Amino acid sequence: MGQQAKKCPECGAKNLKINRDKGEILCRECGLVLEETMVDFDQEWREFDSESAAKKRRTGAPMSYTHFDQGLGTEVGTKADYYRLGKHGKNKFFRLRKWQQRISTAIERNLKLALSELKRVSSYLKLPSNVEEEASRMYTMAVQKNLVRGRSMESVVAGCVYAACRRQGVPRTLDELAEASGVEKKEVGRTYRFVTRELNIKILPSNPADYVPRFSSSLNLSPETQTRSVEIIEAAQRAELTSGRGPTGIAAAALYVASLINGEKRTQREVAEVAGVTEVTIRNRYKELLKELGLEEELKRGKSK
Repeated sequence: MGQQAKKCPECGAKNLKINRDKGEILCRECGLVLEETMVDFDQEWREFDSESAAKKRRTGAPMSYTHFDQGLGTEVGTKADYYRLGKHGKNKFFRLRKWQQRISTAIERNLKLALSELKRVSSYLKLPSNVEEEASRMYTMAVQKNLVRGRSMESVVAGCVYAACRRQGVPRTLDELAEASGVEKKEVGRTYRFVTRELNIKILPSNPADYVPRFSSSLNLSPETQTRSVEIIEAAQRAELTSGRGPTGIAAAALYVASLINGEKRTQREVAEVAGVTEVTIRNRYKELLKELGLEEELKRGKSK
């Protein structure tokens, strides 16, 4: 009998529920267990190693925007197949592959080239897989909306990667994107703003504290100095000193002040090279932080260490 035809012998209700985890049919009204159907919903085969498991599984890899066909497409043979074929088989092999390339759309051909470039940029910047996936999704949407026309593929890729870094909270500067992609910094920023505006992607302003761990690691500063610099940034945010100023400059100045306070002196040039800003920027932010947050006394004690 089906679930709808049954009714609870205790209260007469037909509002029944099947609990697949426990293998029970129970009444939603009074909670009576009507029937125990111990059905195993797991796989019917066993696996002893990864190789045997891969052969028995009936599903493939998950869909991913990092592939031009999202991992769902197929290709006519591989190079390994070519060497196992005879003369007539090889001719047919090349003919089929040629026709497969001819019937591919302009979007697919664009994505093949662009996503390989995107993978290279992500590898150069050591970005996590979630950022690469997000950037690939943005670029695919940009191609589908014909936003790439009139712009170089490299600049759109760089703009999408920078937008994905901002969305996923992985701090990378425009200078780093320009170095990785070989595109001018201004062009990367211009393309980034265009893509986010056209795709209606909302991105929050960068938090200077996100840059501190990476800059601190490059400068070989202690965890105490890193923590103190984050505290300085938070105090600056409460005093509204960060609005309208570059997050990397604020982070660099806070690290410079914290290093002086904790007796781990680093020159302004060293900090500027790591942060990708000028020494003038660090000096200006440094003076603002000292004046507005009243850090002069703490700085004097740090210099006396």
